[in-house]
This record gives sequence, C-alpha cells and structure tokens, in this order.
Amino acid sequence: MVVSGVGVLDKSVAVLRSIAESPCNLNELCVKTGLPRATAHRLAMGLETHRLLVRNTAGQWCPGPALAELAAEATDTVREAAMMVLPRLREITGESVQLYRREGTQRICVAAMEPPTGLRDTVPVGAYLPMTAGSGAKVLLAWADPATQRTLLTDSAFGERTLLEIRRRGWAQSAGEREAGVASVSAPVRDAAGDVVAAISVSGPIDRMGRRPGSRWAADLLAAADAIHKRLLHA
Repeated sequence: MVVSGVGVLDKSVAVLRSIAESPCNLNELCVKTGLPRATAHRLAMGLETHRLLVRNTAGQWCPGPALAELAAEATDTVREAAMMVLPRLREITGESVQLYRREGTQRICVAAMEPPTGLRDTVPVGAYLPMTAGSGAKVLLAWADPATQRTLLTDSAFGERTLLEIRRRGWAQSAGEREAGVASVSAPVRDAAGDVVAAISVSGPIDRMGRRPGSRWAADLLAAADAIHKRLLHA
C-alpha cells in the first residue's frame, strides 16, 4: 500500500481498502488492518458518519454511497456539460439554477449556482430532495420507469395526469409545492442516446417568479437543456 506519511489518512485508507475487499465487523477489521481496536473503531465510525461506509443487515461495514458519489462527480459528463451551461441560465433568469439526478426514490442535486445578490433558493450540491414534490421531481418521475412511478405517485403532490402533461409539454412547474414561498420550473436533460438522465431547474421566491414560472422561463430552460444535450453528443 502507498504510504503518504500522513498517519490518520493512511490508516483511513487502509480501513476503506480492507472493507472494500469484503464486509467487516470490528474484530475482522482489526485483523485485516493490524490497527488497535479503539483506532479501527474510531476511524470506521468517522467514515460511516461521512457515508463512506455503511452497515449491512449483519452489522458489518460495507462501502458507502458517498464513494460512488465522489467517483461519479469525477467522471460525470452530464454534470460537466451542465456546468458550461448553468452560468448563462443563471445570468438570464437572475435566479438559482440546479441540476438533479434521480437516485432510487429521491433526487440529488449534482450541480447548483446561486445569483450573486438577493433572496435565493439555496440547494447545496449533494442535497437529497423528495421525488414527490417540486418541478424537478415531476420531470424525473415523468420519464421514470412505470414501477417507480406507481410507487411514488401514491404519496406525491401530483398525479399521473400531471406526468402525462409534462411529457407532452416538455417541462414542469411548481409553486409552494416542495417548500412554502418557493417556485420552480424544470426540464429534462437527455444524454447522447436521447434518454432522460437529469432535470435542469430554475427556482426562486414566488414573489419574483410567480405562480406560473413556466410562462416566463420555460423557453430559456428548454434551450439550456438542449445545449447540455448537444455537448453530450460530442463528449
């Protein structure tokens, strides 16, 4: 194993590598790494806090979702393409802009930019939001598989007819649906194969965006989504 000379880092990597080889309980982790029990426990618990490790049903540590998220960000061509387009969309709208992906029954913000001044709808990168409310959720669910739609629609603020309309129209809007006082409009982002892989959104206070933000920003949002798609065609 490569040694950096930074003791806590080297030990943490040793813990991660050992668990990546096979799930471990504390005793097994100590044997595999040669670390004292207290040290192995402290490091594993810290890595679990940061979601780099999780526990399986047997109570063993396994690689956590944050590892995949970090790897995805390093090679995420959709995010890279979006980051070339989001600044202009923010400039045009003067509002917060985001890019969302679906992860199971939730959506995660993988890219975001905020306006330099004024009241804003801040969604941190890495934040998980529900798939049951908000324009971004509507877009991602509109193009999700039927089983996922059936599962989520039972608790959603919208119904199947709304999803049909979104697929026909090509964008979604919401006002006060995910969060009181916040409006948003979203459009699907397609990869090089034409599959919907993300949702691009503009969000901000209802007082500025109105209760029908699509009438104001849908065209610009669709143009931004198409610009990302064209970049992916040549990625």
